[in-house]
Amino acid sequence: MELANKIDSRLLDLAHYRLADTTAAMVFGCGLPWARAVIDHALSLNSTGKSTVVGSSGISANPVMAALANGTSAHAFELDDVHEEAINHPGAVVVPVALALAEELNRSGRELLEAIVIGYEAMGRAGIAVGPVSHMLSGFHPTSMSGVFGATAAASCLLNFDEIQLNHAFGIASSMASGTMEFVASGGMTKRLHAGRAAEGGLTAALLAARGFEGPEDGLAGRYGFCRVFSDEPQTELLTEDLGTRWMMDEITVKPYAACSDIHPLIQAATQLRLEYDIQAEDVQEIHAEAPLKAVTQNDMDGTASVMAAQYSAQFNIAAALVSDPSDPDTYREERISDPSLAAMQSKVLSIRYAEEFEATYAWKMGGRITITLVDGSKLTKTVHGQKGSMHDRLNFDELSQKFARLTAGRANPQLAAIIESTIDAQSLEKLTKALRQGDIS
Repeated sequence: MELANKIDSRLLDLAHYRLADTTAAMVFGCGLPWARAVIDHALSLNSTGKSTVVGSSGISANPVMAALANGTSAHAFELDDVHEEAINHPGAVVVPVALALAEELNRSGRELLEAIVIGYEAMGRAGIAVGPVSHMLSGFHPTSMSGVFGATAAASCLLNFDEIQLNHAFGIASSMASGTMEFVASGGMTKRLHAGRAAEGGLTAALLAARGFEGPEDGLAGRYGFCRVFSDEPQTELLTEDLGTRWMMDEITVKPYAACSDIHPLIQAATQLRLEYDIQAEDVQEIHAEAPLKAVTQNDMDGTASVMAAQYSAQFNIAAALVSDPSDPDTYREERISDPSLAAMQSKVLSIRYAEEFEATYAWKMGGRITITLVDGSKLTKTVHGQKGSMHDRLNFDELSQKFARLTAGRANPQLAAIIESTIDAQSLEKLTKALRQGDIS
C-alpha cells in the first residue's frame, strides 16, 4: 500500500506502544466471562489456522476467529485505547487483526507495526468523517461501526493490496458495519463484543476482496455509503484531508482508568480534589458535575447496577475517585461495585449538568468539572480540560509501563514486555505469539 511507504520510525515506535497496551488489555480481558464466551465460540467452530487466541490454552485458530476472540478480550474491560475525536477504540480492533493475519502469513515485526499504523489511520478517519457525535447520539456504537474500516485497512496492508483491491475491501466493509448503543439503556454484554465483531467483519471483507469479491465503488462517502447513511452530519472531506501529514496515531488516548473515557475528566478532577484537600467521605455534603452532552445523556446512571453500568456511570466514577481507586481495575469488579461506601458517595452526586465550554471541544478535547460542597458549607471546584492519558496530557513511559505490569502480572509470560520491545526488529512474530501462548490463562 502506498501510504505504508510514508510511515517513518516515529510512527512505528508509537505503534509499538499501542501493541503493548492492547496486548495487556487482551491478557487481562481474556479471563472475563463475556470474553470467555466469545473465545469458546470461536474455538468451537474448529477453524484451522496458525493465529494465536489469547486465553485458549495454546489452541490456535484461523485469523478471522482469532481476531473476533482477541478483539473481544481487548475491549472486555474498558482498558483499551481511544481516538477521542472519532469516539472509537482502534487498538482493540486493529491490533488483533494485524497480529492474527501477520502470524498466519509469517510477516515480520515491522510489517505488523506498519499494518497497525494504517489500521489506526483508516479507523480514525472513518470515525471522524461520519460525524461522530451525531452518529453516536443516534444510537450507533462508533467502535463497531467505523472499526470495520480499521480492520480492513490493517489486513489490506499485510495482504499487499493495490488501490483497486483496497477500494473493493472498503466497499465490502461498509456492509459489515453494525452495533448499537442500547447497552447503555438496558445493559447486556454486547459492548464487549463490538471490537471483536468489527475485527472479524473487517478482516472478512479484506479476505473476500483478496478472492476477487467486489464491493461498491464508494462504500465510505457514496450516496448510500457509510458516512451518509449512519449520520446526519457527515464530513466526508476528513477521509483524506491532510492524509500523510496528519496521523491518527498521534492523537490516541491511553486509558489510566477502566471506565468510559468521556468521564475521565470527572474522575481526574475528583481525584485531584481528594488529594489536594485530603477529603474524607464524611466531609462531603453534595457533589455536582458539569460535562458535555454525551456524558449528560449517556453516562448519567446508577453505577451499582452492573459492572458495565459502573464503568459508564459518571456518578459511580466520581464516588470511586473519592473513596476507592479508579486506577485499579478491580474497583469495577462485580463484588466491589456493591460496596456500601461507594453507593453512599454516589448518592451525593446530585447532578450531571450540561456545560457549553466542554461541548465546544467535544470530542477532540474532553472536559469536565466537579464541585464538592463540604458539610461545613465550603465549596471546592476542579476543572479538567484535556485529561491524563490523552494527547493533551500523555502518559509517560513509566506510567505506560506501570499499566502494562498491572494488567499482565500473574497472567502472562514475565518476559512479555521485553519481547514486545524487540518486535520492531523481529523477522518473525514467533517469540511474541509463543509468549502469549505460554502465559495463557483459561
